Amino acid sequence: MSRLDTFINQWLPIIGKSVVETFQMVGISLFFSVLIGIPLGILIVLTRPGQALANKFLYQTSNLLINILRSIPFIILLFFILPFTKFIVGTTIGVKGVIVPLVIYTAPYIARLMESALLEVENGVIEAYTAMGIKTRSIIWHVLLREARPSIILGLTISTVSLIGATAMAGMVGAGGLGDLAYRFGHLRYEVDVMYATVFILIILVQSIQSIGNRLAAKLKKD
Repeated sequence: MSRLDTFINQWLPIIGKSVVETFQMVGISLFFSVLIGIPLGILIVLTRPGQALANKFLYQTSNLLINILRSIPFIILLFFILPFTKFIVGTTIGVKGVIVPLVIYTAPYIARLMESALLEVENGVIEAYTAMGIKTRSIIWHVLLREARPSIILGLTISTVSLIGATAMAGMVGAGGLGDLAYRFGHLRYEVDVMYATVFILIILVQSIQSIGNRLAAKLKKD
């Protein structure tokens, strides 16, 4: 039996399980991060001085919260909120135990990228719709979000890639996934082939997501 056959028979099921766990962590965390991050980004834009819902206190509070959370490295955040994670999901290990810190880490990042995307929309367009008596809710949906779609897609693509990197770090503390596989077998047990396979899969995953995001953003920009 060749070395490749031996590797496939021994490691393919384990690698497959790790890939599934990584997709679970990324998918679930991204879903909740988008639910929190996009509204938060919209809130920051609309409550800043000179905007439709200008509110100095709300803007400064939201801005400060995002800056604080973004300033904490993920590996530190992971340990720092262990009691909170335990309280929310009942565990601090496995896929379930890492969702909370991943969301807290990613949501502010998405909010900031969302803010940048929405601020690219020309004020003249917004003012024109406001002058016609269009409600703020409709302007958010039909103007801000629509005009900023390419930038939003690129922002979400960047966030997803960053999230994949965070799941790899989470693997070092028993979260599962490709990071856990690389650490336990590739590093601690010196299984070099496993380490190479993990890195290769991560590269393919990141490149695929980035390519899809770039193409979708380019298509929306032409529409």
